[in-house]
Amino acid sequence: MNVLAVVDPRLVLDVLFASAIGFLLFSRVNEARTLWLLRGYLFLVALAWFVQRYANLPLTSKLVDALVLACSLSLAILWQGELRRLMELLGTGRLAVLLGNPQKEFRGSAGTVTQITEAAGRLSQQRRGALIVVDMGSDLRPEDFLNPGVAIGAQLSRELLLNLFAADTPLHDGAVLVRGNRIEAAGVILPLSRHSVSRYGTRHLAALGITERFDRCICIVVSEETGTLSLSNQGKLERPITSSRLEELLLELLSSAESRPPARRTVVNSSAESLS
Repeated sequence: MNVLAVVDPRLVLDVLFASAIGFLLFSRVNEARTLWLLRGYLFLVALAWFVQRYANLPLTSKLVDALVLACSLSLAILWQGELRRLMELLGTGRLAVLLGNPQKEFRGSAGTVTQITEAAGRLSQQRRGALIVVDMGSDLRPEDFLNPGVAIGAQLSRELLLNLFAADTPLHDGAVLVRGNRIEAAGVILPLSRHSVSRYGTRHLAALGITERFDRCICIVVSEETGTLSLSNQGKLERPITSSRLEELLLELLSSAESRPPARRTVVNSSAESLS
């Protein structure tokens, strides 16, 4: 008996490709509520496909199609940030991030944490606004920023950070990008978060925006108005914190970055206190 005569090869390929896409989506989400939404949406899509292919029910088919369309529009609004990130990755050809291939290791050290913490504490005391982005393995590229700033390529030090954020320097309004034990760039303009736009200042929105898109990236914020220290991680903002608390959090993130497997993209909502 010829199996190909009974089973349509195109149907087998269709199911295999759809299953692969579904597996990829499920493997990239680890937030429970998002996972429930995704399951429900994929169930509706599968139901619509089954009704159209095997059931001669025109009215039911139209209703299910309309329901799938409505859910698609709702999810597009709800996940607009994640969909934008997906298109950015596809447009830049960074398929390794989508497929979950190992990301670059974070080559920081306890000395890195000390230098950043001391500089942030001094900036907080002097009420000098600052934004420090620490790449812990996300492989940030110039196209990930609104403006890549000016390349520095210097050894990380407290003194250099303080100089870069001095009020009379041309780079103090942007962010400083730190990778490992080096300062890669200064004057970097980050994409802003669209969550709770009225609740935060520009620096805090920038910190949330970059950490929403890259889960192996953290951002330290020093408020120019109040001197408050904040730490943004995975689209969540913790504030206010002391310099000792900042050092403790950075050491925890450093140890987890060295020991954990490549992180999966998590859909999260930022929630924190409003910026005074």
